[in-house]
Amino acid sequence: MERTAPADLVNTDLAVQRFGTAGRDWLDQMWLADPLADAVAADRQPGGPTTTVLRAALESGIDSVDDATDSLRALFGFLDDEPDWVDHDRMSRAADALVVNTAPLGIVLGAASLVRGAGNTIAGKPLAVTGRYVSQPAVRSVEVGEWLGQVLTPGGMRRDGAGFAYTVRVRMIHAHVRHMLLTRGDWDEKAWGVPIPQPYMAFTIAEFGHIAIDAMHKLGVRFTDRELDDIYHLWRYVGHVVGMSPELNPVCEADHVRIEDLYRLTSPGPGPDDRDFVVALTDDYLVPELAAVFPGPAALRHRLAATTMHGLQRVFIGDADADALRIPDGRLKHVLSRVGPVLAAAGSVQRVGGARRARTRLEKAYRARDVAMARMRTDYRVTHDLVDAAPGPQSADQPSKRLAAVTSSVRQ
Repeated sequence: MERTAPADLVNTDLAVQRFGTAGRDWLDQMWLADPLADAVAADRQPGGPTTTVLRAALESGIDSVDDATDSLRALFGFLDDEPDWVDHDRMSRAADALVVNTAPLGIVLGAASLVRGAGNTIAGKPLAVTGRYVSQPAVRSVEVGEWLGQVLTPGGMRRDGAGFAYTVRVRMIHAHVRHMLLTRGDWDEKAWGVPIPQPYMAFTIAEFGHIAIDAMHKLGVRFTDRELDDIYHLWRYVGHVVGMSPELNPVCEADHVRIEDLYRLTSPGPGPDDRDFVVALTDDYLVPELAAVFPGPAALRHRLAATTMHGLQRVFIGDADADALRIPDGRLKHVLSRVGPVLAAAGSVQRVGGARRARTRLEKAYRARDVAMARMRTDYRVTHDLVDAAPGPQSADQPSKRLAAVTSSVRQ
């Protein structure tokens, strides 16, 4: 018997009409979260806090954990069983292709991917309810950068790689947040579905995949067909490790595009929290980061960065969705929408040269990426990697009690 879609979704009949089985899976899995990780989050681990036991199992294997619960063993039974389709050489090539383009990737993940995601108020509910949506967007961006840096490292997604471990930690962070929201008693499951359901997990993969790639194309980045295939392969495996269902975990570009279409089609649109998030993300993180690379007096750099960022956001997500989020409009978007071919031509010149030059360029890109992350950790005073390792609030200017509850829940 088919279950009715969450009440606040829109165009549900149209989703099935247009996309058939894929549309039905999208709606049905609004009720599906991550049974393996959720079971671990609901259990008390005899060996200590879940985060401590999880890290021990990641570092030394599940058999190193004394009195491991059945739920933890089931999770690691899944994680340790690498699918036959996984190709780590392809994922290493994907990491190289993306890291060489770190600067545009950093821009689009904030100005395109996150802003596109903000167009669906239901998807943002977990962060809005916990108070982590608008609070400290720069800190959350640094946390994402820490995780992404480990994933985008050759060998990072091997079983003993840091990218793999960080991705499993992200999976458990999601599970702890779900557990907290459902036990609070104010999560409207009938209207919204389960917290962080499979469809919105799939959209997150698309944010790092096709949405970012499409926006980078508008900035002049040109990937080869082989590079694109490798990048989508990487995100398929990340989706697998983070707990995606086989039905919704995207394999190729067409899957990513379909996920984006279903996300937008069934979304009731953005709400006040989503608009506040875009303002906070833009004003507190994206504009200061862009202003830092412009010359001139600080006030002038800030105005230019704000105008440029708003223009980029409109180029990336389109005027209709930008209007819904109340992103300021301006004429600069018309100029920015035409820079792609020029930048692409300049980029093609950089690719000229032999293997030695390419290797030198790649090594320089990895070093620059790591230097940039170190600088952001310092600038935004981030002393942890992911939220499960974040320190508790120390004073009134620290995160709210709701945010402190999130930090506490994911460290259990």
